[in-house]
Amino acid sequence: MELVGPILEVIKCFGGPTCRYLDNHRKLEENMSDLRRRVDGLNIRKKDIELRKDAELRSGKVAKKEVERWFEDVERINIEMQTIEQKLCDVSYFSRGRLGKLVCRKIKGVKEVHQQGKFLDGVAVDAPPTRGVILQTTDLEGEINVKEQIWEYLMGDEVAMIGVCGMGGIGKTTIMKHINNQLLKEAPFDKVIWVTVSKELNVVKLQEDIASACDMKHLLPKNELERATKLMDILKTKRYVLILDDVWKQFSLLQMGIPEPRHDGSKLVITSRSIDVCLSMGCKVLKVQPLSKEESLNLFLNHVGHGVLEDPALKEIVKLVVDQCSGLPLAIVTIAGSMKGVDDVREWRNALYELCERVKSVRGLDTEIFKCLMFSYDRLGDSKIQNCFLYCSLYPEDYTIERSMLIEKWIDEGLVDECGCRQAMQDRGHSILNKLENNCLLEKGVHSRGVKMHDVLRDMALSLKKANPRFMVKAGMKLKELPCEHEWTADLEKVSLMHNSISEIPPGISPKCESLSTLLVQGNHKMERISEPFFKHMPGLKVLDLSYTDIRYLPNSISYLENLEALVLRSCLKLRHVPSLAKLRSLRKLDLYYTAIEEVPHGMEMLTNLTYLALDSENVKELPMGILPKLSNLQYLVTTSYVRGEEMAKLRKLEIFSGLFTEPQEFRKYIKSVAGPRPTNYSLLVGSYGIFEFFQHRESYLVWQFEQLEIHKIVYFFKCSLRGDQDPVVLPIDLEALHLEECHDLLSLSYSFLFHDQANDLKHCYIWQCKGIQCLLDLSYSSCNLLQSIETLHLRRLQTLRRLVRVGVPAVSTSQAPTLPAIFSSLKVFYLESCSSMKKLFSIELVQGLQNLEELEVVCCEKMEEIITSEDEEEEEGEEGNHIGERMVPETTTFILPKLKKLHLLYLPELKSICSSGVTIHVDFLDYKIDHCQKLKPFPCCFCISGEKVFV
Repeated sequence: MELVGPILEVIKCFGGPTCRYLDNHRKLEENMSDLRRRVDGLNIRKKDIELRKDAELRSGKVAKKEVERWFEDVERINIEMQTIEQKLCDVSYFSRGRLGKLVCRKIKGVKEVHQQGKFLDGVAVDAPPTRGVILQTTDLEGEINVKEQIWEYLMGDEVAMIGVCGMGGIGKTTIMKHINNQLLKEAPFDKVIWVTVSKELNVVKLQEDIASACDMKHLLPKNELERATKLMDILKTKRYVLILDDVWKQFSLLQMGIPEPRHDGSKLVITSRSIDVCLSMGCKVLKVQPLSKEESLNLFLNHVGHGVLEDPALKEIVKLVVDQCSGLPLAIVTIAGSMKGVDDVREWRNALYELCERVKSVRGLDTEIFKCLMFSYDRLGDSKIQNCFLYCSLYPEDYTIERSMLIEKWIDEGLVDECGCRQAMQDRGHSILNKLENNCLLEKGVHSRGVKMHDVLRDMALSLKKANPRFMVKAGMKLKELPCEHEWTADLEKVSLMHNSISEIPPGISPKCESLSTLLVQGNHKMERISEPFFKHMPGLKVLDLSYTDIRYLPNSISYLENLEALVLRSCLKLRHVPSLAKLRSLRKLDLYYTAIEEVPHGMEMLTNLTYLALDSENVKELPMGILPKLSNLQYLVTTSYVRGEEMAKLRKLEIFSGLFTEPQEFRKYIKSVAGPRPTNYSLLVGSYGIFEFFQHRESYLVWQFEQLEIHKIVYFFKCSLRGDQDPVVLPIDLEALHLEECHDLLSLSYSFLFHDQANDLKHCYIWQCKGIQCLLDLSYSSCNLLQSIETLHLRRLQTLRRLVRVGVPAVSTSQAPTLPAIFSSLKVFYLESCSSMKKLFSIELVQGLQNLEELEVVCCEKMEEIITSEDEEEEEGEEGNHIGERMVPETTTFILPKLKKLHLLYLPELKSICSSGVTIHVDFLDYKIDHCQKLKPFPCCFCISGEKVFV
């Protein structure tokens, strides 16, 4: 009877094609190996997609449903794989054909799921609509009554439209920011919409801002009438509070597409300096009153410090200074910022005198606020710092300016003292920015890396530049055409047309602006053409910024701007031709990053004063020989064209360098030839990637991670030869990150790399898909101190890697070689994936040095048997004298991993134990995940919970 089942199985199989059955029977092991490889590949793709998902989720997005479903499919396959593995262990001879059929079907299923996991358009989408945006606020002082009245109207049914009025700087916006945040926390509205209107009312921008807040911008049609109708339809479906901040003139809600709130429970709030504007729009008006003397003094002391009242001689003067602020919060805060840290009574008396005198001299704007702001401006003392402040008014109203970009502009303008080196100028720029912030002349933007200018301070700055020489600022006003030629007067010093919609500079316009030094046109994305004579009468032009435009060719008249010092063409993606630069001997900055130029501009070798060069075009594969040595003053060089090592070494002043070397030999020449200090920040690519491939690779998770870590000293080796029979590559001693990918001749880091001396700064090492590497370090070859300072180590898809460290007869004195425990003494994060030849990871000796290890993750290593072993693995048969040893560590010896916080062991089918006795792991706060480790037995290691040892 025992044979009946198997016989029936055979008979059933004969009902189908016999040859297919025999094939499945005979090739079961072969197909099973194929299935394992495919499942491993699927899990690797799953890991990659998880990394992509994590990166996109950090930007506020949510994972797509199809991606989550794909993860479920992968998990289902892994569970089914376990079942198949179990069946393979128990399969009888007569059942092999049926199991083989199941394996073939599963291979097909894994193929399909793997193919579905490409997700070329991303793995996440924008997060669901929110009710609104929480805004940054400062403390209220004295405006409590007005805030409570506004809140009462918003919560009641009697008033639907509220106008909050008062002079500039009195606190209208601050009050409404508090209201906005309170509404989001407490009030039952579908949407709380905040839109800053500003002086130049732009209908299209206002409509787009409102629609964006409702996550409906994509539904707005281009036609103005249709757009208003659609916006009204959108708003009618919601119960909302719409806050329009800084409205300067009356406009029709109906024509704008804003339904007049009446009985649907929606509310409209307008802030304005004009009561008439609010009344004309049908608002219930609430006027914000100046602070009382007591409230003013409290606000002042909160910013300047209460210590000033400890000096009896200062007490009355401080009160008189506060009185001069007339109860205006912006004035109080600004003057407090200017006087912070001043304890000399004579300086306070002088400040009081200057404030009193200001009243007599100020005309225009609101006298009370203007005199106070001018006082803080004057107290800056340094004309260059004052000009740095005035420069900020060239940006659009309410625009958040990146700190680093603003400092770069100051350097271009010569507003930052030349200190000999670029880093010193950057530091000086940050110092100026901090001073302007501390004096409350600039405020923090929407993020910590940005600053912005209060609209009242911007008004003051622009009023100061109305006289000769003057600014013409029409930034962010949605202009479609260039200002008329009569507006380009001879007294212009700086012109800002940035962030508009100007499509061309037409023929026939040639402004006579001989004193014009700065022209900013960046951000006019639709601009495609600049007429030939436009620059003809601008001989004094020093800074020209045309970045982020669609221009294809520059007019030849640029070649005659002999005083030009900065030419910025960054991200002009369609720019193909730049005229001769031979006459631009004064040029200090040339930015051609992300352009489509087809050749290096003619005459670039003549630009001997150049300190900044950015050149990035996939059409320019290599910098012509002989150009770089002539640019000996370069401090900043970023290029994706190949460079030569010997030429690079002649750039003695270089501080920031990102570039490509074709081969390690060129990199060797650079390291050996460079004299003096190397660049402080660099990112170098060494290898045979094409330029386009490199661009694609830069979008990878790896580079994103480097940016997150703010690593600026990186060397990439891609697809290049690092053979052991060549001279080792000498790495910069201050290198922070080393990445090797597809360097298939690499056998060991010991053979291929050296530092100049025993100490180095290398903290992050990533080695991916290097098929030839056998061991990470070979101490029989050299002392190899490469990894003593390493904190992050990622080893991925290294199919031939058998061990981390190999020890034999040392080739160097033992006094020079680091001991085994010292090799990874700084290691914090260790990640090992798809290293199919590794059986045992750490020896007990290596574990002694892992006192700083915080994260350990081992994934998809199909032969991994033990993570920590007390008996070191021997070399393969046939090698002599090259194994670590055959000694056993006594069971009484105990080593502790005191900082381990994360332990993930995933898809390790041969893993039998985590560690031998003698290792203690604290698991009080341990994030541990062990999955798909079918052979893992109860842990022989000792886990420690709150001081008590527990065997798991």
